Amino acid sequence: MNYTVNKKENYTILVLEEEKLDTTVAPDLKSEFIKIQTEGSKSLIINLSKVKYTDSSGLSALLVGNRLFGEEGNFVLCEVQEHVMKLIGISQLDKVINIQSTQEEAADSIVMAELGKELGSNGGEA
Repeated sequence: MNYTVNKKENYTILVLEEEKLDTTVAPDLKSEFIKIQTEGSKSLIINLSKVKYTDSSGLSALLVGNRLFGEEGNFVLCEVQEHVMKLIGISQLDKVINIQSTQEEAADSIVMAELGKELGSNGGEA
């Protein structure tokens, strides 16, 4: 699997450098999710700008990532190609997974979610 990982202060960005997210890539992607989480990242942005095709195993891998990072942090997809977005929509994963147009918007959504959690946990204090 070809990809790049860029760790930021509040999140990690994984850019998938594959045209297909299918049975040949999905198991490695799931393993990478676990590795990134084990290394301490609570939030993950997946940039899918290069991915032109996905199948059910690829969608399943994205669900695994959403489950892993959604518990304590955030999982965001960005720059999803039209064909992949159609499949995400058909499978109704767009109702479950946070999807943003750009990597910058994905980063902003993580920052806003973290601020919301902080304000929510401090909401009772005056």
